[in-house]
Amino acid sequence: MVSQPKGLLTPAEYLAAERRGTTKHEYYDGTVVAMVGASWAHNLIVGDTYYALATRLNHTGCEPVANDMRVWVPTRRSYLYPDLVVVCGAPEFQDSAVDTLLNPTLVAEVLSPSTAAFDLGAKFAYYRSLPSLQEYLLIAQERPHLTLYRREADGRWWLSEAEGLAASIELLTGGGLTLPLAEVYARVRFAEAAGGASGEGEPGA
Repeated sequence: MVSQPKGLLTPAEYLAAERRGTTKHEYYDGTVVAMVGASWAHNLIVGDTYYALATRLNHTGCEPVANDMRVWVPTRRSYLYPDLVVVCGAPEFQDSAVDTLLNPTLVAEVLSPSTAAFDLGAKFAYYRSLPSLQEYLLIAQERPHLTLYRREADGRWWLSEAEGLAASIELLTGGGLTLPLAEVYARVRFAEAAGGASGEGEPGA
């Protein structure tokens, strides 16, 4: 979630300022954009998703990290803060500060009305330019719904969706796991979040 642009900086200038600061900003090829606070439901969903993944990824060689792991996208000269990332194998970092990840395997974003179009469109284009990325998970905030994009061997992205608290979605990350929506939304009351079956579609872009 973002506010209005703050100005133009080089990547090095942005990174130095970000490391000195106390608030988070994303960086889009010169434009610095302040991150704004997330809703109660958003934070609950991130926490519950992290817990559900962490319990399943234990001893698989994959590690989930939530909220504060900055990711560098070199082809777009951008620094992003995903809601949650999973790294399988050894994590790679931009420098010795060990605060900017280069090789996420899975990225998850919790959607809100103000960010849904951006997360599905432009931000997905940024993330999928990372060779390491295999899965991109979008988590609705106002209803129990997951959208998963998976990179196929031919480079195309396959779409699958799951709807309703009785549903689950299958991830390949960590050798394969089932993620139940009831756990992703374990602490969410949807009347508050607002203020089925799973299916698959054709390959995405």
